[in-house]
Amino acid sequence: MLFMRIPLLMAAVALLLGASGVLSCDSRGVPERGTSAQDGFTLTPITGGVGMLVGPGGGNIGVLAGTDGILLVDTQFQNTVAPIRKVLSGAGGGGEIRWIVNTHFHQDHTGGNAGLGGAATRMAHARVRDRLQHPDPNQPATAAAALPQVVWEDGVALFVNGQRVEIRHVGPAHTDGDSIVRFLDAKVLHLGDLFFNGWFPFVDLDHGGTVRGLLAAIEEIHAGLDDSWKIIPGHGPLADKAALGRFIAMIRATLGIVEERVKSGMTLAQVLGAGLPAEYESWSWQFIPTHRWLETLARECGAK
Repeated sequence: MLFMRIPLLMAAVALLLGASGVLSCDSRGVPERGTSAQDGFTLTPITGGVGMLVGPGGGNIGVLAGTDGILLVDTQFQNTVAPIRKVLSGAGGGGEIRWIVNTHFHQDHTGGNAGLGGAATRMAHARVRDRLQHPDPNQPATAAAALPQVVWEDGVALFVNGQRVEIRHVGPAHTDGDSIVRFLDAKVLHLGDLFFNGWFPFVDLDHGGTVRGLLAAIEEIHAGLDDSWKIIPGHGPLADKAALGRFIAMIRATLGIVEERVKSGMTLAQVLGAGLPAEYESWSWQFIPTHRWLETLARECGAK
């Protein structure tokens, strides 16, 4: 197999990036402003009570704070619970977390469920609960205190802190259980790991993800946005429609390159050896460098 199993893989990401600081705060991702910071975590306000919480190693967290309490989109890792709580203590709603939405099952988005959950209602697509309960062989099942309590097949709407929050299943894309979250009144969208802003994405082919499915999903989402929307990516800096468009164009172009190579009879080794044009070098990063993205594309296209 070309990829490590997910629990080990995500732990490796944390170790790889932890020494250099915050995953999405390199030269392309330093937040321009933050209302609160603690132990490497920064909460950046967007609009309408919605913010983006960025911290070491894990996925970006969406925050909706107000008098009703706090709704979180994703929870990072178990060992980041304490600094997240410290930052959220000043976010409004008395710092009380009342709802947690997981965009998918990976540990850098669900690992803090139990520690942050408390009295919160945990929610996700049905496949997220299933994958957390029945992980890969030799990996422990997730504790009941971290499992989603409310699940959906298609989606659900919540009314929290004066916002209509629409949650919709999309997929198969990054995995087979992805959900996107729209803060409709604020015009903020959390895409989870459907969107790595400025980087090659991780597409989890071993757990139901597909590059073509991801591309189709984000193309549809992009077409439905106007230029006023702000987008919280799973990883990378706060984005807009134009940034999502650049991401889509990169995937479409690199997928097309590899499709043509495989159709011409090139093997997996030959696809990797040919690399990608220099214009795509800037998309390479520690976790998904060019050769790993090419591996994903080649597997998608059936290269041997």
